[in-house]
Amino acid sequence: MFFSPTYLLFMLPVIVFSFWAQNRVRGAYAKYSKVPAASGLPGAQAARRLLQSVGLADVEIERTKGRRQMGDHYDPRDRTLRLSEGVHDNASIAALAIAAHEAGHAIQDQVRYPYLALRTSFVPAANIGSRLGGLMLMGGFFLVALSGSPFGLTIAWIGLALYALAFVFTIITLPVEFDASRRALRLLQTSGMLDEVELGGAKKVLDAAALTYVAAMATALVSLLYWASLLLGRRD
Repeated sequence: MFFSPTYLLFMLPVIVFSFWAQNRVRGAYAKYSKVPAASGLPGAQAARRLLQSVGLADVEIERTKGRRQMGDHYDPRDRTLRLSEGVHDNASIAALAIAAHEAGHAIQDQVRYPYLALRTSFVPAANIGSRLGGLMLMGGFFLVALSGSPFGLTIAWIGLALYALAFVFTIITLPVEFDASRRALRLLQTSGMLDEVELGGAKKVLDAAALTYVAAMATALVSLLYWASLLLGRRD
């Protein structure tokens, strides 16, 4: 029931798109992580200067272990910008683009960008929805298959509602990430850290990264539609 040909027909386009998006990210990062920025500033120093230029000298910058690509993030709960080794210590165009993007999130926090605040408050609900929702969907369908119990369908519908929260989270994430990238490119340009040619490379890195968020949203939507079609097909 759960891994039917219909499921593959639903998911195949977004799986292909997700792989393509990931390849775009890896390709852009691999290319521009090898191109040094003329400023010679590693990501951490670049982020510090950008934050200071907008009055955010009190935001902490931490170096995290490992080199996980695109694993860098800003945490609004403790106002800390965490950069992976490859970004923190690297003076490449890719490193500066990613560091500036995370600085963009810090600026969003400063100006109370509404979508960032909404996303932050939505995290607990999205976590519950993605974990519990899937289990309730599977459990509900299992009860229906086992005994034909209408109670199983009720559980599955509740699971679908919870799973929808995870989809909503992916929608909220899009404007947050797009806006942070716009702020990053503007900061890099006005600060003079990157020239016009280097800015073009930084934009390619950030545009590729943005595709992964679009892919996540599309995957969540198609999966939601698949489960909804199964439930609607079981209504008597």
